[in-house]
Amino acid sequence: MTMWAVTQTNRFKAAMAGAGLSNWQSYYGQNLIDQWMIPFFGKSVYDDPEIYAKSSPINFIKKAKTPTLILVGDSDGEVPAPQSYEFLARPQDPRRRNPIRRLRARRPHLRQPKHQRDVIARTLAWFDAHLRQ
Repeated sequence: MTMWAVTQTNRFKAAMAGAGLSNWQSYYGQNLIDQWMIPFFGKSVYDDPEIYAKSSPINFIKKAKTPTLILVGDSDGEVPAPQSYEFLARPQDPRRRNPIRRLRARRPHLRQPKHQRDVIARTLAWFDAHLRQ
């Protein structure tokens, strides 16, 4: 939802996307849980690519101005890292500060309290830096 929101409005000063999905068309072939997509969209991406395209934040990426922190798991099978990489490549507006940063979580460390504290601290620092502007 975060990736969709920052491509539809500029009302937020900062955002954080956890396991963000940027492109429904490429996601169709990347994820390990695709059984729900045909009932949700009504057809496969091969039969109706337009329904997937109009729901994909990547197709509205030039509207995004919100500084966005992306938290991505390096071995996430449900929302694979390439989804975040597509969003990371968004064009930057030279007139406005709208950075994107990626915070990668490695699976073996994900459940360790030390790692969880680090992710929380970085997320808080991100918002702190952007909300004070």
